[in-house]
Amino acid sequence: MNDYTNYINPWLGQLLEKIKLDKDYIRGQGCYLYDDKHRYLDCVSAYGALPFGHNPPEIWQAISSAQREETPLFIQPSAMQTAARLAKRLVELAPEGLDHVTFTNSGAEAVEAAIKVCRSATGRKNILSTTNSFHGKTLGALSATGNREYQQAFNAPVEGFSFVPFGDLELLEQHLNQFAHETAAFILEPIQGEGGVVSADDNYLPAVRELCSRYDVPLVLDEIQTGLGRTGHMFACQHHQVKPDVMVLAKALGGGIMPIGAVLISSKLYSEDYGMKHSSTFAGNTLACLAGLAALEKLSADDFAFVKNVRETGKKLKHALEQVCQGYDFVSVRGKGLMLGLEFNIDRYTHPQSLMGIMAEQKVLTPVIASWLLNNCQVRVAPTLNGSNVIRVQPPLNITLEQSEQLVEGVRKLLPLLDDADTGALFNHLLEPSGSARLARKRSPRQPLQPAGGVPRVAFLVHPLDNQSFCDFDPSMGNLSQQQLDCLAYDWQPEMTPFVHAETIIRSKTGAEAFCEFINVPRTTRQLLDMDPEESLALVRQAVDLARNRGASLVGLGAFTSVVSWGGMRLREAGVPLTTGNSYTVITSSQATVQALNRLRIRPHRATAAVLGAAGSIGRCLALMLAESVQKLVLLGNPANEKRSMAKLSRVAAEICQHVLQEAPQSPLGKAFASMEGCPGITADLEEFRSFVRANRRQLPVILSTDADSLLPGADVVMSATSSVSELVTPQNVKFGAVICDLSRPANVSRAIQKARSDVLVIDGGVVEVPGRPDLGWGFGFEQGLSYACMAETMILALERHFEHTSLGSNLPLSTMTWIKHLAERHGFRVADLRSFDKPLAEQDWQRVIAARGQTSKQASN
Repeated sequence: MNDYTNYINPWLGQLLEKIKLDKDYIRGQGCYLYDDKHRYLDCVSAYGALPFGHNPPEIWQAISSAQREETPLFIQPSAMQTAARLAKRLVELAPEGLDHVTFTNSGAEAVEAAIKVCRSATGRKNILSTTNSFHGKTLGALSATGNREYQQAFNAPVEGFSFVPFGDLELLEQHLNQFAHETAAFILEPIQGEGGVVSADDNYLPAVRELCSRYDVPLVLDEIQTGLGRTGHMFACQHHQVKPDVMVLAKALGGGIMPIGAVLISSKLYSEDYGMKHSSTFAGNTLACLAGLAALEKLSADDFAFVKNVRETGKKLKHALEQVCQGYDFVSVRGKGLMLGLEFNIDRYTHPQSLMGIMAEQKVLTPVIASWLLNNCQVRVAPTLNGSNVIRVQPPLNITLEQSEQLVEGVRKLLPLLDDADTGALFNHLLEPSGSARLARKRSPRQPLQPAGGVPRVAFLVHPLDNQSFCDFDPSMGNLSQQQLDCLAYDWQPEMTPFVHAETIIRSKTGAEAFCEFINVPRTTRQLLDMDPEESLALVRQAVDLARNRGASLVGLGAFTSVVSWGGMRLREAGVPLTTGNSYTVITSSQATVQALNRLRIRPHRATAAVLGAAGSIGRCLALMLAESVQKLVLLGNPANEKRSMAKLSRVAAEICQHVLQEAPQSPLGKAFASMEGCPGITADLEEFRSFVRANRRQLPVILSTDADSLLPGADVVMSATSSVSELVTPQNVKFGAVICDLSRPANVSRAIQKARSDVLVIDGGVVEVPGRPDLGWGFGFEQGLSYACMAETMILALERHFEHTSLGSNLPLSTMTWIKHLAERHGFRVADLRSFDKPLAEQDWQRVIAARGQTSKQASN
C-alpha cells in the first residue's frame, strides 16, 4: 500500500491500486500529466477545475504578485478589495439581475450558501431538486443531490428536500402547483454532469424559468461544472438566454490553482439576515480572488475569443468521437462544448455470455474502461458518479485538436474489444502477470424474454465452481493463465454483488410454463468455504432477496449456496419458498448409475458400493437407495472431524438397517441385518436401531469410516457427494473395473483417472435433459437444453405450481424423491445421456472401458 492508502483513504486507495489508476504523477503542464515513465493526456482536468490545464503561468503570475507586494491575504471582517474586484467582474459577466456575490471555498459550500439565501429570503424551508442530480457532498448539498446511493450512509436527505425528474416539465408544474407556498428554491444543473452528462430538451430551461417565475419560486442554477466556458458559452444558461435568481460557481473560477466558489444573488433575495449572519473564514481570500480575476480575464479577453474557441473545438472533438463510434450499437457521444460524455449501453443482453455485460450492470465496467485507456493509451478519463455507464471527456479548455487526437485514437482502439465482448483483453492489464493473446469472437445480442401473464417466476442460485467457470461463462477468458484467473477471482469478484446472468422459459410436455432466472453469487467454491460462515450466509441471503424482489415464487439453492445455508435451513425465514434440488439429484444420479451398471453387466447384488459424503443430505439418500440392492456398503465421512463424522455415519447406518428391513427384506443387506443377533424388528423406532448399530458396529454389513484411501480400493461402485473441493478419488485408490458416479461440484474425482485407468468408468451424476431442450442463457458447461438436476427440481416445482419449502435440510424423506421422480416424468424431464468429465460418453468410450476390463480379466486368468 502507498501512503495515500495508509494515511488518507484506505477504501478509495485500495480501489485505485486494484484498478491501476494510482499513478504517481510528478509533473503537470498544460493538458498533460507525467509520471516517471509516461506522459498522459488529462481529459478529466479535476472534473473541470483546470480550465487552462496544469500550472497555467498567467494564474501563477497573478498569485505571485501578492507575495511580491506583501498583499494581506486574510483580512475579515474588513472590506476585502480584491474580493470586491472579483465580485464586480462576475456581476458584469453574469446574466442580468445577479447583483451580489458571496464567496466560498468550494462548490458544495456554494450550494449550502445558496440554500441559506433562498430560505432566508422566502421564509420557506423546502428545496426542490431533480433526480440524478449532483450538488456536492456536504450535508445540505448532499440532501439536494438526487442519488440515494450517496445519501443513505449519511442519513440524507435531511428534512426539507424534494425531487422531480430532470427534464419533466409536467411533473415540475404539478409539484409547484401543489407546494410552491412551501418551496424556497428549485436548484438545477443546466447539464447534469455527474448524472452522466445529461442535457434536457432545448425548451426545458426556458420553461423552467417561466414556471418558477409564475409560482414565485427562486431558480438556482448550479453552474459549478458547466459555467465559465465549459459548454462553449461563458455560462451554460446563456445557450437559452435564461436568467436565474441565484447562480453558483466554483471549479474553473480558481484557474486551476486555487480553490474558490461563488454564489451570485439577485438583490430581491439578498436579505439582511443572510448578509449579517453568513460568513466563512477563508472565503474571499486574496490569493483565491487573484486567481479568479486572472481566470476571468483569460476567458473574456478579445471578446471571449477563448470561450468561442472552446465552442468550436468541442464541436470538432464531438464530431470526431461520433465518427469513431459510428457502427457500434452500444456507444454514443453527448454533451456540449468540452463537457462531453461517452455513454456505453452495455448489459447482459447486448453482451450475453460475457462478464462484460455483467460488469456494466454492476457499475464496474466504466472504471475498467478508464483504466484501460490510461494504461494502454495514456489517456486519462473518469466515469461520472451517478451515470455509471458514462465516461466523462472533460479536458482543459485550451486543448488543441491535435492533442485531442490521442483521445480519439484511444477510443478507436478500445471499441473493437468491447464489440467483441473481449473481457480478457479489457482486463488483461489488471491481472498479474499481464499479457496474453486475444480470443476474438462474434457478439450476438439477445432480447429480454417476456413471459406471458400468469406464468410463475422462479430463480436458481449458482456460483463459479472454480476458475474454469469464468472461461465456461465467458470464452474470452480462455487464454488467461491460472494466476490471472486467481487474480480475477480474488481481486475483482469481491467488488461484485449477486446478479442475474441468464433467464429462460421452461415448457412442460403438459403445456405448463415457468420463467426461470439464474442468479449468480460471485464467489468460487473455495472462496465460500474460506469466508466467515456468517459472511457467506449473508451473501447468499442477498441473492435470495434479489430473487424475491424480482418476483420469484420459489428459489433454488445451487452448489455451495445450499452448503453454507445448511441445506436451506438457515434461510427458511427469507420470505420465499426454497429448494436445494437434492431430491431430484439423488434420483437422477441413481438412475444414471443403474444405466452404467447395466451396460457393463455389473450385478448390484454382488457388488460393494462406497458412498463418499454419506453423512450429508445427498450421500445419506444415495446410501439408503443403494442399500436396497448391493451386497455390501461402505459409508465414508469427513476425516477433518472424525468424531462428529462417525456419529453422523452411525445414524445413517441405523436408518439403512431400519429401511432395508422394512422395504427390502430380501436384499443382501436386508438378509444380513436380519440374521444378526439382537437386530430390532421392523416396528422398532430409530433409536433402537441406533443402539443396535452402536453395539454391533464391527459386525455390521455396513462399514463406517473416514479413511477413503483404505476402503475405496474394495468398492465396485463409488458415489461421491461431498462438499470438499479436493480430489478424493484418484487412479491409486480405486478398484479395477469400478464405476464411479461423481455428484460433487467441484468434482471429487481426479481427471488423471481418464488417462491412467481405462478400466474405470467415471460418470457425471445429476445431469438432466430439460423438456424441449431450451436455451438456458448460459450452458453451465453443457450442451443446450441440459442442466443440473438441482436446477431441474426448481423448474419442476414451478411447472407444478408447488411453492413450498422442498428438499431442505439433511434428512430428506425418500417419499419426496418418489414424488419428484413422478413429477419429472409427468413434465418431460429425463436423465441426460451419460457423461464423463463434462463430455458426453460416446460409443468408443464405452468400448474402450469394456475392452480394458476384458483384457485385464484375461491377463488375470492366465
